[in-house]
Amino acid sequence: MPTEVRPVWAVVRYLRELVAHDPALSDLWVAGEISNLTAASSGHLYFTLKDQGGQLRCVFFRSQNMGQRNLVANGASLIAHGAVTIYEQRGDIQLMIDFVQPAGVGAQQAEFERRKARFEAEGLFDPARKRALPRFPRRVGVVTSARGAAFHDIQTVLERRWPLATIVFRPAVVQGEEAAVSVAEAVRDIAPPRGSADRWPDVLIVGRGGGANDDLSAFNEEPVVRAIFGCPIPVVSAVGHETDVTLADLVADVRAPTPSAAAELVAPDRLDIARRVDGLRARHDVRITRAIAAARESVDRSTNGMTRRLPNTAPLHRDVALHADALRHQLLRVTSEARERIAGSVHRLQALSPAATLDRGYALVSRAGGTPAPRASDVA
Repeated sequence: MPTEVRPVWAVVRYLRELVAHDPALSDLWVAGEISNLTAASSGHLYFTLKDQGGQLRCVFFRSQNMGQRNLVANGASLIAHGAVTIYEQRGDIQLMIDFVQPAGVGAQQAEFERRKARFEAEGLFDPARKRALPRFPRRVGVVTSARGAAFHDIQTVLERRWPLATIVFRPAVVQGEEAAVSVAEAVRDIAPPRGSADRWPDVLIVGRGGGANDDLSAFNEEPVVRAIFGCPIPVVSAVGHETDVTLADLVADVRAPTPSAAAELVAPDRLDIARRVDGLRARHDVRITRAIAAARESVDRSTNGMTRRLPNTAPLHRDVALHADALRHQLLRVTSEARERIAGSVHRLQALSPAATLDRGYALVSRAGGTPAPRASDVA
């Protein structure tokens, strides 16, 4: 007799745990032809992937197959991504699919499309969350290789167009196995979400100076996409490849085809701004001159209107002048007559004066006591 007998469910569960903890089975691409397709009313799809040597039951849940159901049909050849699981109730091995791609597409492109669909479903590429670039940045962050030409190109353009900006540089590995983690860490370091906003750059350029399509793979990796999405400042992607769009391009606020073009987008042209300021000043001068002329014309119209409404004072001036002349002549006449009357009175007073009588030969006779003698007999 065996020393230990296990129930079926325990064996199946043990196998399920083994499968679930095997990394090779939790992130798997499988190519095959679809057969035995069943579309449940719930929206789930059940089918078998098969080839010449075997077959694998698959389940494609409704939450995962939205937008891809048209690719699933009996006889269709697919590349499917998912994780292998064991369905305990029947002990069936099955592939839980989260993404499908028509056969003939390379594995790298299929993985790109899978990630793109997942990030898009999460809203990472939503145009509504795109932020506008600052018009006049004071600090420009740059994440790229310290040895490549990208940083030099960005620096040259910024110094030519907008020398007022300070460059905040964080070097990163942009190619190879370490690139994705290096770029993501540099993005988070240059503007840490929990750091002081006063120390953040106003805008960030992330990229590299071109290369083959395989060289751009770091900018399709999830760490880079998540770091750009979580960056608290506007991000410009500058991967340097005009034809191929990376996931970093899609999640960034603005995409530029080259590092130089990114610097052109970020930095305003100081010469253009100077020309615009001169134009604004000239237009303001014209407006001010016109406003002054219009105000002067308005004042003149108001003054003329008031003058027209005032009475004509010329006849009054003439009447006043005539009255003044008449009064002056009358005053002169009255003054002359008064002088003549005064002169006559003076003459009469002088004639009646005792002194004048004495001057004509008369004398004043007094008695011995000094009193006047009015009669001749008083002095005999």
